Amino acid sequence: MAENTVIASPVIEQLGQSMRGELIRPGAPDYDSVRHVWNGLYDAKPALIARCAGVADVIAAVDFARTNSMTVAVRGGGHSALGYGSCDGGLVIDLSPMKSVRVHPDSHTVRAEAGATWGDFDRETQAFGLAVTGGRFSTTGIAGLTLGSGSGWLERRCGLTGDNLLAADVVTADGRFLQASPRENEDLYWGIRGGGGNFGVVTSFVYRVHEIGPMIYGGMMVCRPEDATEILRFMREYMRDAPDDLGGGIAFVSTPPDPEIPPEMHFQPVVGIVLCWSGDMDEGERVIEPIRKAARPLMDMVGPMPYTALQSMLDASGPKGVRAYMKAEFLEELTDGAIDKLVEHGGDRPGPLVQLLLEPMGGAIGRVDEDETALGRRDVKWCYHALSLWMEPDEATKEAHVRWARELSADMAPHVTSGVYLNYTSDHGEERVRSTYGPKYDRLVALKDKYDPGNLFRLNQNIRPSADALARAERPAG
Repeated sequence: MAENTVIASPVIEQLGQSMRGELIRPGAPDYDSVRHVWNGLYDAKPALIARCAGVADVIAAVDFARTNSMTVAVRGGGHSALGYGSCDGGLVIDLSPMKSVRVHPDSHTVRAEAGATWGDFDRETQAFGLAVTGGRFSTTGIAGLTLGSGSGWLERRCGLTGDNLLAADVVTADGRFLQASPRENEDLYWGIRGGGGNFGVVTSFVYRVHEIGPMIYGGMMVCRPEDATEILRFMREYMRDAPDDLGGGIAFVSTPPDPEIPPEMHFQPVVGIVLCWSGDMDEGERVIEPIRKAARPLMDMVGPMPYTALQSMLDASGPKGVRAYMKAEFLEELTDGAIDKLVEHGGDRPGPLVQLLLEPMGGAIGRVDEDETALGRRDVKWCYHALSLWMEPDEATKEAHVRWARELSADMAPHVTSGVYLNYTSDHGEERVRSTYGPKYDRLVALKDKYDPGNLFRLNQNIRPSADALARAERPAG
């Protein structure tokens, strides 16, 4: 497939005229603001940005890109760790104007368009006391998280986001509009729950939602770094039999310059215990009390709070434009050796925005059959997620932050297992993708051959079509 073919201006104008949304070109007043994605490491300059107002615009943009052999980037929330929401010289299919969220409280279902963020989604659903597992930053798009990981504070109670996906509308590489559900295009429905954006542009999602909120019992305990080993060992044992209603994580972070935090603690390294109890309030206090006793927090900000406040609690630590390099892996068990390495690297972070998060899994995640979705490893107990974040543009700062994440990853290698969510990591390439999906990889390739044999949707954690499918797709018609 030719890359970034020069296209005559009248052809471009025809696309723009056919769209209900905007078609933005370099030089337009809002071009720079629209082309930027969350991860400031990536500064791509697309030839065209199709800001889609609806499905018809998406179909037109897909057909245009395929016909003109253009590189395609698909953007929902633009939160990709690898900056996949933009591209140099190609076409960005920008779904961010498509933000409709329609709640059906009687049936406990929600239809949401792919441009919505979790902040948009939670704002609507919490009006009815309903929720589903969403991202830990409220600025994260619902689309990328649903398709590629589905992890969040509610995962132990509700399962992963994709486990609650009832149906989705998809525009495939040949411009067809399909519904994927247990009754229609079942193979596609299986693949999009973990296979990312490899098979088409998902324009809307239908979710099952749960009675949670508007108030939950949660927040953060701020603890001494020197207590980190004791805290991790306690949480390892406590979470083995913890109720599904208890979610959260242990985070090596630095305190923000928040007015509620004493000035002498600003930017100081701490261990944070984030807790999300989504059940009965009184029962939550009883369940969390042993954690309080063991952690001996310097500051205890856990109590009744709006679910939306918990969902946005970390937003300030990862603003748009932050530079981000990430590593992540699953752990079948949280061994003493793994704890030692996490404590060592968590206490030696290269900057105040760097976060090392350890997430307990299990609960509802493990009650979904291993083969029900493309996401697997339902058996793992823990996940570490290293977010090396910084704002400074210089190379020395970048080198220090990337080195920290890589050294952590190397030291954790003896303690981890395969299958981590690809959304979580800056690792990429066929070997990484293949090892993540394991025995499901060949099934995903067969889906790719069926729905995107020419690999139009390749700016992602790419599942490459087979060589035969690529050859057939590139063969001239007739």
